[in-house]
Amino acid sequence: MQKNILISVIISLVLIGGMLYFVSDRPASSGDEVVDSQNVEIRDGVQYVTITAKGGYSPSVSQIKGGLPTKLVVKTDGTYDCSASLVVRSVGFQKILQPTGEEVIDLGISKSGEKIQGVCGMGMYNFQIEVS
Repeated sequence: MQKNILISVIISLVLIGGMLYFVSDRPASSGDEVVDSQNVEIRDGVQYVTITAKGGYSPSVSQIKGGLPTKLVVKTDGTYDCSASLVVRSVGFQKILQPTGEEVIDLGISKSGEKIQGVCGMGMYNFQIEVS
C-alpha cells in the first residue's frame, strides 16, 4: 500500500516539474500579441523577418514593408515541442524543423494590407506577419 502511494507521489512530482519547465521557458505565443519591428532587416534589397520557435513563436506579430522580396528566418534552439512543426499555408510551406538551427522560407513579394500566418502542426501556436 505504501509503495503505491510513493509511486503516485513521484509521478505527480515529475508531472508538475515538467509543466513548470515548459511554462517558465516560453517565449511569446499565440495568446500574447507582441508587435516587433526589430526582428526585420533589409539586406541587398531583400527583407528578412526573424522568428524564434520554442514553446510558441516569438514575436507573435511582426510588421514588414510591402513590395520587397521577403524571407522568413525561423530559428530553433532545443525545440522539441509542436512549434517545430511549422505550416505557412500562403506559400505552401509545411515542415518539421530541426531541433536547433535556422530554416529560411521564401515568402515572395507581399502587398500592403496582406497578413501572413504561420501555425504549428497542432494549431496551438501561431504568428502573424502584417504587411504595411
